[in-house]
Amino acid sequence: MSYLAPSEFVTKMVDAGESKIHMSTRDTLIRAYMAGAILALAAVFAVTVAVQTGVFLIGAILFPVGFCMLYLMGFDLLTGVFMLTPLALLDRRPGVTPGAILRNWGLVFVGNFAGALTVAFMMAFVFTYGFNTEPGAVGAKIASVGEDRTLGYAEYGAAGWATIFIRGMLCNWMVSMGVVGAMISTNVAGKVIAMWMPIMLFFFMGFEHSVVNMFLFPSAMIMGGEFSVMDYMIWNEIPTALGNLVGGLAFTGLTLYTTHVRTAKRKAAVAPIDRAAA
Repeated sequence: MSYLAPSEFVTKMVDAGESKIHMSTRDTLIRAYMAGAILALAAVFAVTVAVQTGVFLIGAILFPVGFCMLYLMGFDLLTGVFMLTPLALLDRRPGVTPGAILRNWGLVFVGNFAGALTVAFMMAFVFTYGFNTEPGAVGAKIASVGEDRTLGYAEYGAAGWATIFIRGMLCNWMVSMGVVGAMISTNVAGKVIAMWMPIMLFFFMGFEHSVVNMFLFPSAMIMGGEFSVMDYMIWNEIPTALGNLVGGLAFTGLTLYTTHVRTAKRKAAVAPIDRAAA
């Protein structure tokens, strides 16, 4: 069969979380770097398509190509490890501790950021012909998005910060569903289809993804966005990452784990009453 039952793929989720925690520092950084770079390329691709066609939906439909590529290559996103690694701790896997989980998150964050920042500089160079011209329509769009999704939130104070947090939760609910969806299928076509649907949804709805933002906001600053590094961190990256952590773990990881691994006891069957005999 090309489909795994929930009890089977949830066990794969726990196994994946354990393997990521025990991975070497070198391998973790390399895989995270490549994941950040590929997702950044997918983001600029989607924005380019949306600007050139004038239809944002087309960009959203095509954005998941990056996620599919990085997943099939075995690379790691921060959003994925947020959801998978705590399950290994809950399952009491050997050598899995809170400190080991935090170490993994820190390494993946650094790798993702480095990869996304590399692509941000490369694409800014391409758009401006070595920083000798204006960035053009795509670069201007990226810069405006960076301003809208930092200073735009800041205008609303605590409510704006909470809005980013909730958008981050909703984002990783969908992204982690894509990660799990890929585990459900045992063939490439099935994995791609299962990943595609929730990733397209999060991108079109404008939810906040911490790794996409690692590309989007530095790129926006390079190409003329009028906001600061602190604006980016306080009014986007920090609440987005926290929202990604809560959303992926609460809505996907824990719900699947508790109901398919740590299942509740079934109620004993009650024999039907024989009314005729009574």
